[in-house]
Amino acid sequence: MRHMVRPMRLEDVRQANEIDRECFPTQWPPPSFKRELLFNRLAHYLVAGEEETLPAEPVEKTEQNRSRPGHLLRRVRRFLFAEGASDSTIQRIVGLVGFWIMAGEAHITTIGVREAYLRLGIGELLLISAVELAMKRNAQVITLEVRASNSAAIALYEKYGFARTGVRRGYYTDNREDAVTMTTDTITSAPFQSRFQRLKQAHAERWGPAQCQID
Repeated sequence: MRHMVRPMRLEDVRQANEIDRECFPTQWPPPSFKRELLFNRLAHYLVAGEEETLPAEPVEKTEQNRSRPGHLLRRVRRFLFAEGASDSTIQRIVGLVGFWIMAGEAHITTIGVREAYLRLGIGELLLISAVELAMKRNAQVITLEVRASNSAAIALYEKYGFARTGVRRGYYTDNREDAVTMTTDTITSAPFQSRFQRLKQAHAERWGPAQCQID
């Protein structure tokens, strides 16, 4: 499967909610992605999806197939899951990342990947894409909170130059677990960019180039 990253659209909300419930089952209240997309100009969301090529219909059968119920169903599925993509593909959303930008700071509010797609480099791809979009939106630094017990996520963030800046005691309401706050240096600085571009290239070499449509 080829993975791609693009801005979240309204038709992605159902799948985004599925991912949120799977990744953060104890989080309450859950985010309203629809409201965020429609009304929050500070919010930016990206989704990672996989494209699946559907078998091409023989040209000589195209006209007769138009009248079959299955043809209409395929067209609806293509519209719902891959609007803007070619008619030969549908898309399953497998991960998402969201952040708000305020006063030059991009604050990552969520990042999650479906369990069946873990350890495939998708979470790292989403982080890379978030950094790139934050730069396009003129953010100077990126911040986040992460559960103190989530050692894998902390290691990924540290790999990309996030430093621990503090602890928020009892931050998570489900079990009163602490949150580690992390932030980057200036993301347009030469040291950050040198590290970032090197890691981005290493990710592409390991997992293959991904199609990114970040506006």
